Amino acid sequence: MIPKAYLEHVAVWVHDIHWHIRFFHDVLGMTLRERQGPPEQPLQYWTLGGLQFISQPGFAGPEGRLAHLGVMCDDLEAALAAAQAFGVTEMPQGRNWLRLPDGLAVELIQASPGSVAQALAVNPRA
Repeated sequence: MIPKAYLEHVAVWVHDIHWHIRFFHDVLGMTLRERQGPPEQPLQYWTLGGLQFISQPGFAGPEGRLAHLGVMCDDLEAALAAAQAFGVTEMPQGRNWLRLPDGLAVELIQASPGSVAQALAVNPRA
């Protein structure tokens, strides 16, 4: 059986983290899910809505903005086992962090029971 998963967040490098926090809050209503670092100078900021901003004051963009994809898995161990056949390598962050052959970083996260099926059942076009 093929494991099921969904994209939980996209992590991007940003020059001005406070601008991005304000924009996505004020325009799209995305509020704080988690923060790393003090409120006045966060290193990272996750929204309820699937975005993760990583403060990189020297970032000039637009190329190289994507840091990694965070993917929720219904069965993390099965997904990790299936990934091995694709020539991925484990990253220093842990065995659930995979570097794909073209360089893309993917963080696989164990989801709560039943939550992947619920997320996949949402029809965004309905």
